[in-house]
Amino acid sequence: MKFAVLDQQGENLSEITLNEKVFAQSFNEDLVHQLVSIYIANSHPKTKGQKNRSSVRGGGKKPWKQKGTGRARAGTSRSPIWRGGGMTFANVFTTINKKVINKKMYRSAMRSIWSKVLKEERLIALSDVTIDTPPKSSQVNNILKNLGVKSALFVLAQPDNNLSLAVNNLNSAEIEMVQGINPSKLLNAQTVIVTSNTIDSLTKSLN
Repeated sequence: MKFAVLDQQGENLSEITLNEKVFAQSFNEDLVHQLVSIYIANSHPKTKGQKNRSSVRGGGKKPWKQKGTGRARAGTSRSPIWRGGGMTFANVFTTINKKVINKKMYRSAMRSIWSKVLKEERLIALSDVTIDTPPKSSQVNNILKNLGVKSALFVLAQPDNNLSLAVNNLNSAEIEMVQGINPSKLLNAQTVIVTSNTIDSLTKSLN
């Protein structure tokens, strides 16, 4: 399967052969849903926790005697109605094991997603993405303008520090790496921009 490779000015430069095993698969909605659900679930830090009455430090001594003060009875200063006291229905932190998906299912789901991106004509291949030093956001904006897109997800095979700095202040562009890519972002991206190296890396990892 031949696919056009452009330069940063949006001009046709050459062609690249896309592996049909990676870019010409039917969309498996159930499998992709499972992958995205697992990815989102594992991305939650699950560190939220609150202290109940027994977990708050202090409060062992009775604040004042039971009778004779004219005040309401109080047995501890760590009661939920006191400032600094415990929560009435505290969300207690519990360790939850991360969900997993086997490699065969992961590769199959990612092939489905990449095939969908290509079929919907949301994929653009560049020979390379070159950002000058010092990197500027305007350089990325010019690339998007030349390609005729408003927003894009750059998927790279190797980290690019200049591109990362140039994209940092933009809402119209994001960067993901081939290894560890967010499948949800890939599905929802308006345009996905890859390089020749990215396609080679995808073919090796998903074939």
